[in-house]
Amino acid sequence: MNSAFSLLDWGVFGGYFVLLIGSSLLLSRAGVRSAREYFVGGNAMPVLAVALSVLATAQSAATFLGGPEFAYRNDLTLLGFFVSGMLGALFVAKVMIPRFYAIKAVTVYELLQIRYGERAKREAGAMFLVGRLFASGARLYIGALAISMILFGDIAASHVAVAIIVLMLGALAYTYVGGVRSIIFSDVIQALTYIGAAVAVLIYLYASLQGDFATMAATLEQEGKLRLLDFSFAGEFSVWALLGGWLLLNIAVYGMDQDMSQRILSCKDDREGARSLIYALLLSLPVTMLFLAIGVLLYLYYHHPELSPYLNGGVAQEFAGEKITIFMTYILNEMPEGMRGLVTVGAIAAALSSTTSVLGAMASVAVEDFYRPWRPGLPEAHYIKRARSAVLLFALLLSLMAMVSYYWQRYSDLPLLSFALGVMAFAYSGLLGVYFSALFTKRGSAKTVPLALLGGFATVLLLQPYILGTITAWEIGFSWQLIIGSMVSFAIMQSARGEG
Repeated sequence: MNSAFSLLDWGVFGGYFVLLIGSSLLLSRAGVRSAREYFVGGNAMPVLAVALSVLATAQSAATFLGGPEFAYRNDLTLLGFFVSGMLGALFVAKVMIPRFYAIKAVTVYELLQIRYGERAKREAGAMFLVGRLFASGARLYIGALAISMILFGDIAASHVAVAIIVLMLGALAYTYVGGVRSIIFSDVIQALTYIGAAVAVLIYLYASLQGDFATMAATLEQEGKLRLLDFSFAGEFSVWALLGGWLLLNIAVYGMDQDMSQRILSCKDDREGARSLIYALLLSLPVTMLFLAIGVLLYLYYHHPELSPYLNGGVAQEFAGEKITIFMTYILNEMPEGMRGLVTVGAIAAALSSTTSVLGAMASVAVEDFYRPWRPGLPEAHYIKRARSAVLLFALLLSLMAMVSYYWQRYSDLPLLSFALGVMAFAYSGLLGVYFSALFTKRGSAKTVPLALLGGFATVLLLQPYILGTITAWEIGFSWQLIIGSMVSFAIMQSARGEG
């Protein structure tokens, strides 16, 4: 394994950090006069920048390593998620975004305050904060793990901790002073960086294969790697799952998760907010295709010696006892000088875009949904100061959660990492039931909101294989779990007559 960084790799790596430092200093020069400006940019953010920011947060962590892995092991049915995502985005754009702008919302949970009262807003915000702490902390750990493998050639605790600190300091450089304005423009930089790195990998990988395009396509077609639609009921991304649970998931992600919605709320008005979301989804299609293309080429590279210079006869997707993705395997073993540095930069950019956004989102909920109602009427400078304190607090908590994930994964059989990664998705079922009740019915009350939130969460959690134990013969896919959980949450809301 040739995992050592060369001088050229370190040069690429250093150049990227010069870009980070310079851009963070430039973006932090603009003053912030109010908490609203800190959290939603004074509703003056450009549509295209917001779209790229949404794209960076929605796709980077999910696709940089996971996209190639899916195509390598399966086919191209993940592209169907684009259709599901677009339908979800259209729903959010038409039904939810106009309501957010009508009440001049800073957080999406203010909509529940209008319908069910102050306590409902806090309860939904609390579920978001807890879910995001687990989910984003675990994602930070996974990003740091990948960076430690590439930079240091191991996953020692000290090196993973260094990677976590590097990522968090990079995120704080953008988030702490400038708020969402800096986050959005930094996301543009990170999106262009990790997409550029992926394009370079695709070109290099394609050039290393020993066959023409027609031969490669025919081979992939013959082995079922180019399938786009799955009409079975068991497929993870079957047509039925995409139009069911995954559609609900996309509605929740774009309309009920402050991590994603904060940027959409930073536009001038609801029309520009809706356009930014639609543009983000349109941009997601070629980006997803890019990472899936890397995956199918990796399949040819490792499984078709007649087309590939790889002659080892099999590939072990493992590093220091840890299972790793095929893309990470390729990076660690096959990348030449310079390319490894470029891909490391891409991985850091992917992780940074997710981390900066969650810091801003968690701080906005903590200050606007909890602190300001508790201490109203103070000067805006006071709330800005508290917002920055909240950013530092959540940076510390997320870093600690990332290290907890590291040790738990190594010394316990309990699936904390699986739980942590899924906990925010579990929370979506409760939020979907509460929001749909608020948007489409006159039923539900402040008393049923916490019951519905917990009911939806508990339903999805109880359907997990590690909770069911041996009862896995009828294991239900996550998209169907989300449907069931949302129905339970909605039924709880409907059990009470509306108030007011």
